Amino acid sequence: MQRKTAKDPISHSADIVGDNIEKLKQLFPSVFTEGKIDFTALRDELGDEVETDPEYYRFTWPGKQKAKAEARKPSRGTLRPAPEESVDWDTTENLYIEGDNLEVLKLLQKSYAGKIKMIYIDPPYNTGKDFVYKDNYKDNLANYNEQFNRYDGEGNLKSSASETNQEGHARYHSNWLNMMYPRLTLARNLLTEDGVIFISIDDNEVENLRRLCNEIFGENNFSDSIIWEKKYAPQNDAKWLSANHDYVLIYCKNKEIWRPNPLPRSDKQRALYKNLDNDSRGDWKPDNLLRKDAQKSGLYKIVTPSGRICEPRSGTSWRVPEYKFKELVEENRIWFGEEGNNIPALKRFISEVKDGVTPMTIWKYTDVGHNQEATKQLRELFDNKAFFDTPKTVRLIQRLIHIATDSSEIILDFFSGSATTAHAVMQLNADDGGNRKHIQVQLPEPTDPKSEAFKAGYKTIPEIGKERIRRAGKKILEENPKLKGKLDIGFKVFKLDESNIKTWETDPEKLEQNLLMEDVIKEDRSEQDVIYEILLKYGLDLTLPIQEKIANKQILYAIGGGALLVCLDDTITPKTAQAIIDWAGELGAINPQVVFKDSGFANSQDKVNALQLLKSNDIKDVWSI
Repeated sequence: MQRKTAKDPISHSADIVGDNIEKLKQLFPSVFTEGKIDFTALRDELGDEVETDPEYYRFTWPGKQKAKAEARKPSRGTLRPAPEESVDWDTTENLYIEGDNLEVLKLLQKSYAGKIKMIYIDPPYNTGKDFVYKDNYKDNLANYNEQFNRYDGEGNLKSSASETNQEGHARYHSNWLNMMYPRLTLARNLLTEDGVIFISIDDNEVENLRRLCNEIFGENNFSDSIIWEKKYAPQNDAKWLSANHDYVLIYCKNKEIWRPNPLPRSDKQRALYKNLDNDSRGDWKPDNLLRKDAQKSGLYKIVTPSGRICEPRSGTSWRVPEYKFKELVEENRIWFGEEGNNIPALKRFISEVKDGVTPMTIWKYTDVGHNQEATKQLRELFDNKAFFDTPKTVRLIQRLIHIATDSSEIILDFFSGSATTAHAVMQLNADDGGNRKHIQVQLPEPTDPKSEAFKAGYKTIPEIGKERIRRAGKKILEENPKLKGKLDIGFKVFKLDESNIKTWETDPEKLEQNLLMEDVIKEDRSEQDVIYEILLKYGLDLTLPIQEKIANKQILYAIGGGALLVCLDDTITPKTAQAIIDWAGELGAINPQVVFKDSGFANSQDKVNALQLLKSNDIKDVWSI
């Protein structure tokens, strides 16, 4: 039985540097010598693709190297469960996580790497008034706890990390880029190979965001830039032109794999298909038979049924050669008009075209809504009170989800804000019968004491977001009563905090304290806190079912149907091991992992006997914390 310590990989989030080195070993094993990378050998492997000129095109800014290093640094934090703030805790597959999204993204690496099909974020636009969280690269978790987990006797935050990145600041753009770089790097790791990220932005940082994403995702993985018409009327008090659009940048994990789903045809588009000649193949619409370039094979005369002679005009030609045109006529795929006198057109049958239309890059407010609609949606949920100035519309996010996912995939939003993404996932699932899951991450940013939200009792942004999901889910079920018990409108709440496990102090003056440490679990933490930290560190889904069983007056836990069995009791004996063996057999668990609390054993003999008993029953993966 091995005891986990602070140095073990299992005790912290994913080791991204180590993972990258392993990938490099698979590609170029010859460049490693005595466990180290021989960069000269690597340069030889890459040949002429290595840039050696001191002057070359690159995108850089003050603090970039620290920001890159921060993405590689593991987190020793954890996510503590909050069932009392959740909805349908035991059954939901959705997550709402309060915490600094940089640390949360690190903690999600083991459990969700390569599992997120779509990410949508609406980050601060860096307008000079936005909240921009400035990372403390020495100890982000300690900085986070100091800023956000300190309340006064009335439950109000004593201090706030809310700062605005003023436009006149010497590092105005650099501060924003340093915030975004590690977060986008970690986000890319979470995407499936055919996954995609959508990022809302405006003109303040769109150019820098493009360059940043080109570096992180690869310039070749840029898909498109959507222009969203966010306003329907001009802003007459605008200093220059009235800005009525935002952008949504689209980057793929692998552009060669990802393909957007077509959008449903509108009634107007569907009405274009008719059956003017009662064709047995169904509705069709006429399509131009001419093409703009003049190909020799397409330069011929066509005589219509009425005797009219049609020839391609200068600079054009027929799309098909003459022999193919004759075949199309015989197959009744050419339309000459009701009188047989029109320029010939190709009949496009709706049954033969793809199911839907290809999304375009300009999205009008009539199709996906505008800011006023988004504000109205929130007002309707919150008793006619507006808590956000510029939320996104549910219809906008629904369309993004529609083109990017199938019916049962995971959508992540780590700048969750008003939780529009969660609302959109629930609404789309209700509309098309899907079972998509969502993960929301939001910093517990305090609301302004002068704001309507604060006056209504919402002290932080997550309090508004969680309540929105509750109310939106209830409203959707009221409108779709048949979905009750079928539609997942719940969410599990977790909160970022320091590890539940005490660390071994390296200070020699604290040696005696280490030796007298009786319990590795902190005094103010519950067994449930520890169970979910184990899930995170073992790379298991946070929504896996957790079963409990009492045996020998001890609580045993089975995660994922017995894939992981845990006992954190203070009186662990060989009888505990036997109870675990028996339960694993009942659950049909194959090669289960077992975790004990090391201090739970009364003596070393009990520990040895328990371990031998487990091994004799073919349970060999046993650890202690």
